[in-house]
Order: sequence, then C-alpha cells, then structure tokens
Amino acid sequence: MSVWQKQVIVGVITFICFSVVITVFTFMAFPIHSWEELWSREVLNLPYVFLVLTVSVSVGLVLGMFQGWYWRRQLHSLNHQLDEVARGNAVIYEDRDIKELSEIEERIRQIEEKFNQQAELAQRLATERAKEREKSLQEVVLQERNRLARELHDSVSQQLFAASMMMSAINDSGKLENQETEKQLKMVENMIHQSQLEMRALLLHLRPVALKDKTLSEGTEELLHELTQKVPMEITWNVESITLDKGLEDQLFRILQESVSNTLRHSKAETLSVTLIEREENIILRVIDDGVGFDVEEEKASSYGLQNMQERAFEIGGNLKIVSLEKQGTRLEVKVPYRNKGGGSS
Repeated sequence: MSVWQKQVIVGVITFICFSVVITVFTFMAFPIHSWEELWSREVLNLPYVFLVLTVSVSVGLVLGMFQGWYWRRQLHSLNHQLDEVARGNAVIYEDRDIKELSEIEERIRQIEEKFNQQAELAQRLATERAKEREKSLQEVVLQERNRLARELHDSVSQQLFAASMMMSAINDSGKLENQETEKQLKMVENMIHQSQLEMRALLLHLRPVALKDKTLSEGTEELLHELTQKVPMEITWNVESITLDKGLEDQLFRILQESVSNTLRHSKAETLSVTLIEREENIILRVIDDGVGFDVEEEKASSYGLQNMQERAFEIGGNLKIVSLEKQGTRLEVKVPYRNKGGGSS
C-alpha cells in the first residue's frame, strides 16, 4: 500500500472517530429521549447521523489526500536525491521544515560527499598509476634507445668510418686506370659519406643531448660545436645569452635537434646557420640551410618530424614557419612570445 493510500485511510478513520467523540459529548450535554430522533431530525435536509458521517468522511478524505500528496512528494524528493547520488550526479538540496526530513537529507549530503571523496581518491590513484606506467615505459624506451645508439656507434658507425677512410685512400692514390671504375668508386665514397651523415642524424634522434643543468644558449652552442667536429659541413651560429623557463628551453632545444637531424639526413646541404635571439618580447629560433629543399605542404602531411616540431611549438604558445625552395635550401623559424619576470625584455 502506498503512502498516499495510507494517509487517505488514516484521515478518514481519524475524522470518523473524531465525529463520534464529538457526537457522544453532544448527547451527554443535550440528552435525547429516543435514538430515532437521530434519524428523524434533519440538518440541511439530511438526517443528523448521515450528515455527521458524510462530513467526517469528506473532511477526512480531503485532508488525507492532501497529507498523502505532501508525504509522497517529500519521499519522492528524497528518493530522487538518493538516485542522483547513486548516479554520481550533483544533488540539489531543499530547505525542509520537518526536522526528521532535514536529518535524512543531511545524511544524503554526507553520503554524497563521501562518494565524491572516494571518486577523487580513485581518480588520483588512477592518475598516479598512469604516470608511473608512463614514466616506467619512458625509462625502458630511453634505455633501449641508448643501447641501440651505443651499438650503432660502436659497430656500424665505426665500420662506415673505416670504409670511408679506405675509399678515400683508394681514390686519392691515383693508380686507377679505368675511368669507369674510378667513377664508380667515387659514387661508393659519396654513398658512404651520405650514410655517415644519416647515421649521425639517427644517433642524434636515438640519444638526443639533454640540457640538464645548461641553459638553452649553452646547450645550443655545445651541440653545434660538436657537429662541426663530426660532419663536413660549414656550421655557423648566432646565439644570444637568454635565460628562459625550463619547459620552454627543453621544447625549443628539441625542435633544434629535430631540425638539425632533418638537415643532416635529407638536405645535402653544405652550410647550416642557427640563430637564437630575443627581439621585442619574442624568442626567435631560426635554422637555415642551403640544401635541396622540399615541398612543405606535402611533407607536413607525411613527416612525423615536422608534425612533432609543430606540436612542440604549439605547446609553448609559439608559431612554426617553414619556407623551402627546390635547390635553394630551407628556412625554419620558431617565434615564441615571452615576457621575462621583470616585465620587459632582457
């Protein structure tokens, strides 16, 4: 039986009992000579007893329905709040006049708060586990990359260097009589030379130099100075002493490494120029080579390296612009708005 039905029945019974009690007291105060008078006397053209019962039932029915509707509404509201808590939704609480209902609602609020705390704890634990897995995976990847880099450097790179020296010695000896053979040996030497460049670029990818305790300016100069000793390319740079936030320095340095690696692998350039300056509250990194060039739009769609540089520039709020012309070289420029902590340019 529902609350509404119970309240209606209780209301009707209550008012019938109340009417009987009132009638008894009335007869005690004004005694009647015969019980038949209850049916013979009329009030509003109705027998007295019938009128009393009709009024009692009607009033009890109306008040019972009202109370039933009220309590049904209150319980429905509490049930809705519990349902929202179970679903994990935000609960809207009401100002209740009845103390018991207010206490129940307070318990619901406590349950909701507890659920929220448990959800936050679960999310925090999940985030921490994800970070730990990611960190562990990164460490494994880094170790494997370093291992591959060491093996390539100690084996393939050394063999390419030895082969290059041997081919240079053969070509410089001048003892070859067959011009076709000499031409082919020159081609082999160039192929070995190009393989060496690609191997150095691959090693730079596998084991990129970290800034560690260096600034971006110091790391850039160290990287370029090391390249001048390893690659037969004219490398120049203009690097100003700039102190930036650590995250900004790391991203710019990775972009520089990616750009230099692409130049070594694909450009066939003879010169490489790197500029790192600060102008008008902008950090500008510029890399220019005189290589073979490429179709920028076509490469953007397929080159992971270009996409990676674009994403890194976007992450630090900068813009990456690449201009490349066939047989005229490539110009890469990253411009990042930066205001130092003093509020102006350094």
